[in-house]
Parts: sequence; structure tokens; C-alpha cells
Amino acid sequence: MNMKRLLWLLLILCPLLAAAAPGDEYILAARAAYRNGERGRLAQALQDLKDHGDEANVLEPWAEYWQISQRIADAGTLDPLVRADVAAFLDRQANTYLAEKLRSEWLKALGKSGQWQAFEDAYPLLLRPDQELVCYAAQSRLALQHDRTAIDELRPLWFSAADLPESCMPPMKQLIASGQISERDIWTRVRHLLLARKFDQADKIAAYLPRQAPRRATLVATAERPRHYLDSRRSFHRMSLQQRELLRYAVERLAGIDATVAADEWQKIQGAFSAEARGHVWAHIAMAAARAHLPQARTWYREAGQTQLSDEQIAWQARAALREEDWPALERVIGHMPAQLAARPAWIYWLGRAKAAQGQVAAARALYLGISDEANFYGMLAADELGQPLVLPPPAPPPSAQEVAAARDNPGLQRALALIRLGLRIDGVREWNWTLRGMDDRQLLAAAALADVSEVFDRAISTADRTQVQHDYALSYPAPFRSLIDPQAKILALDHGWVYGLMRQESRFVMDARSGVGAKGLMQLMPGTARWVAKKIGMKDYRPGKAEQLDTNVELGTHYLSMVLASLGNCPVLASAAYNAGPRRARRWCAERPLEGAIYVETIPFHETRDYVKKVMSNAVYYSALFEDRPMSLKSRLGVVEAKSSDDSGYLP
Repeated sequence: MNMKRLLWLLLILCPLLAAAAPGDEYILAARAAYRNGERGRLAQALQDLKDHGDEANVLEPWAEYWQISQRIADAGTLDPLVRADVAAFLDRQANTYLAEKLRSEWLKALGKSGQWQAFEDAYPLLLRPDQELVCYAAQSRLALQHDRTAIDELRPLWFSAADLPESCMPPMKQLIASGQISERDIWTRVRHLLLARKFDQADKIAAYLPRQAPRRATLVATAERPRHYLDSRRSFHRMSLQQRELLRYAVERLAGIDATVAADEWQKIQGAFSAEARGHVWAHIAMAAARAHLPQARTWYREAGQTQLSDEQIAWQARAALREEDWPALERVIGHMPAQLAARPAWIYWLGRAKAAQGQVAAARALYLGISDEANFYGMLAADELGQPLVLPPPAPPPSAQEVAAARDNPGLQRALALIRLGLRIDGVREWNWTLRGMDDRQLLAAAALADVSEVFDRAISTADRTQVQHDYALSYPAPFRSLIDPQAKILALDHGWVYGLMRQESRFVMDARSGVGAKGLMQLMPGTARWVAKKIGMKDYRPGKAEQLDTNVELGTHYLSMVLASLGNCPVLASAAYNAGPRRARRWCAERPLEGAIYVETIPFHETRDYVKKVMSNAVYYSALFEDRPMSLKSRLGVVEAKSSDDSGYLP
């Protein structure tokens, strides 16, 4: 964003940038009272807010929502005053995030109490029901219309990896009672939950088995020591279904630890199982082997025979062929993918590469052309194959004064920014995203500019990324704090585009970002890593709290990034993987021979890290194009990852 445009926007938006708003303290008091279940304090905070003066706080509707929500919990859905207050609030806040939120909460209370007619009347007005409400809706259809298909439609949920809300269990019990979910189906879900290490849920589902369920201690012991469980079995004949299922689970669990050992163990006992079970277990072992980059993976996929593979299993079958650069095999695997999987940009690109490697140049070019205009990792790689490195289009015209004013005056956007300013980021992000529904490109660009000038960069990024035709890459790829970051990157000889690409992916430039595992700040440093780097660079006044300060976080983060890069042969692809998953893993994922960077990235075993590296490296291309204003090639940036080295010297956390 150039200085003239920034000053213009600041003049228009300056009323929104105040450090605090009247009544903020009452909003925070109301929030605390709501979370603590203190009805009297919440009522007092809301009254204080109303009595504060002529200037209303934009978050007053949130305080009203908290009070009504608490009353629903206290008095229930039968209280006529509660019903009246809910109806009045929904009317006042029609089409807002708060209306959707309260209606969802009200419907769950109605479903829990079995008030199906009231539920049926209100449910069609909800725009985005979650799974809990979908299951309540099925119960309602069965109760009011005796519509058995409502229950039948829920059966696929049993076989998904998703957790099942309590509202889904009554329909599932009916499916079990009618035989539509069999004993083997129950074991299938138990195994899936055990493989996800969800022992409590597995124990709960096992209780539905028609025979005596295994003890929880047995399930946990099998998970923790699968080889021991297999060794403890003396006979594999005339086994009960429970014994078979636990053995099968032990092999599948062992595959995640050592696929080679699992294959050996399964070879010994597979004769005691059905052909269907044998194929499913071999598919599981094969995928585990592919993730571990074992050459036997492709042999074990063949052992699976005609077993119907899951999307993840067939994707790893393709990656196993890709890792070996067996292009004919890769083409065959992609050709057998389900249509919706094969249509993803990843497999369109790799199918193009497979065809090109076999001399089918025209067919490859047609595939590349189909995705080359997509602003993603594979679209950029496809454009590179066509000889069209990234050139940023001219930015869309900046929002007009009227468009900016409309964004500034939008109540939903106002509330979202106010919530974020007060530290209620989760609620603020949800309100912001809800408010963007139905906006066209011009409205989205104005909202993104509003977030950008308010220094809520994550919302600016996500909003600008939604535009379909008119784009402003300076909003999608903001570069705040350059006076702090650029000198540090220059001192350490780090590529500026890569540093910004990594920061964009790590924190979206949220200065106080905290991850679920404890990483903090702009560069998402773990406390132990921050302490280690501070010691390495001789930061004498370091203390744990300093890692959360912007300047210290950038200094420590860029130094760590520099150390990681140097330890990994100055390869940004490896360093990006290491920043997310650790240097030892990044090294371990190398091949015995040099590997094209794109192939290394595609075959990273961890989905999170694979997605992370793709986004960091494509981000870096966009930032470099913005900074240097010249064509940029993603494939050139990815380069070649050198062969695995036996040297693992130099500990890095």
C-alpha cells in the first residue's frame, strides 16, 4: 500500500482506530461474568453499559447475547420470558452472526429437551447447522413425521473419522438395534478411534458391542505395546471376533511404528482372516510404508489387491510412485483415483508431469493450462511448466470513499474489530467471517483495506484472498514492520520474500499469536527454542516474557531461521520443513539421491508440514514479486533437495 493511499485511508477510517471505546470495561466485565456463570454481575454490567451515556458501545448486542444465553442455561426453553427474549433478540439482530449463534444455541436446547415442534419451526431459519444440529434434525423428523430415512441418512457418519456429538447417538443406537450398523461396523469405528488414540471414545463405542466389550485397559495396552500383544497370542485359530479385531488393530497400530515389522507379523497370521480383511490391512501397511518412504510400499499396495482404497491411501500410493519418479506407475495410479480426487490441482499437475516425462507433451500442456491461472502451489508450478513465471497483475482500483465508508459503517465489521481489539479474537474472527458472506469483490477489497489500516492483518489477508476477479496482492500479502524485519533479514543474509512468506504462514502477522502447543509471537517461537537462540546469540538481558515482544521475537526468530538454513545446506525447502516439524525430521525425509524440490514437498509425511511448506514457498514467490516487481518462478525457488547425509551434527531444537 503506497503512502498516499495509506494516508487517505487513515483520514477516512481514523474514528475506528481509537485505542478504546466508551464502555469497554463493562463489556469485559460482562464477558467475565458470562464465562463464570455470574448472572447478577452480568446483569449489572449490561445495565452499566446502557447507563454509560449517549454513545453506545458497538458490542452492546454481544452483552445482550451473553445475558440471554445464560438465561437459556438457567431457566430452560419452557420459560415464556426466555422465549420472548430470544424471539425479540433474533428479530433485532436479523441476518447477523449473533442471530445465527443464538438461534443455534436455542435449537440445541430445544433438541436436548425433545421439543420437536418448536425445533421444527425454528430449524429452517438456521443457515449453517453443525453436526450436532443435523442429528437433532434427524431425530425431529423421525419424531414428528415418522421419517425413517432421516435416521438412515446418518449411517455414513459412523464410518467417518469425525467425533460424533451426543445428539447423534440415539439415531446410531437405532441403527445398531435394526442391524444396519453391525458388530463388525462397531469394531471398525473402535479401531479408527484407537488409531487416533481416542481411548475414551473407543471405550464408549465398544460398549455397544452385543457381546462383552474389551476392557479399556486392554485397548490402551494394545495401543501402547502392539508387538507385545501380537507375541502374547499363541493360537490364531478359532478366535472370537473380539480377538480378531484386536489382532487386526495391533498390526495396524504397529504399521505406524514400523511398517516392515507389521508386514512380517501380518504375513504370519493373515490366513486366519477373510480376504476382505487381508486387503484392508495390507492397504493400511502400504500407506504407512509410503509415508515412511519405504520402497516396499508399492509391493504391499499390490498385496491389497482389489481392495477399495481410501482417498488418503490412494494419494500415498501415488506419492510412492512419484518418490521413485516412476512416471508410468504414477499415471496409472492417478487414472484409478476417484474422479473428485483426480480433479484436485495436485493430481492434475502431477499427471501432467507424468505425461510429459513419457513424451506426451500436448496432453501435459492441456493439463497445465487447466490449472495455470489458479493462485496456488500447483497453479504456479503448472505456469512454470508452460514457461510463464509469476507476474502480478495490476492491482484493482483502490476502494472509493463510498466503498470504504460502507465497510467502516458495517455493524458486523465494527463488532469484529472491536472484539479483536479487546482480545476476544476467536469471537471477532467468527463475526468478521460471517459478515463477509455475499460480498462482491469491491466490498471485500474495502473490508480488507479496513482491516489492513486497523492493523488486523490476518483479516485483511483472508478477506483479500476471497476476491474472484479483482485482486490487490498488497492486501493479500501485507508487509508490516518492514523497518524492523528488513534490517534483520539483511544482516543475516536471509531472503526477504521467504522471511515474509514464513511469517505470513506462521502468524498472519498477529503479534500476540499463540499456538495450541505454546509457540508465541510473530514468528511462533517455542519457549525452549527462544531460550536456546537467545543463549546462542549472547542476548544477555533475555527473559521468557521478552520472546513475546515484537522486536525480540523477530530477532530470535530470524536468527533461528538463519541457523536452520545453514544447518540444512542453505536449502529453503528443507529449512521451511524444519521450522515447522524440526530439523531432524526435515533431514530424515530426504532421499538417497538428489530430489526435485516439488517431489520432496509432495512426499512430506505430515499433512500439516506438507501444506505449510507449500504455502511458505508460494508465499515467498508472491512477496518477491511484490518487492522486486519482476517475474518469479516457484519451481526455481524449490530447486533440488540434496541427497540424505549421514552427518547429523549440530543440534538444533
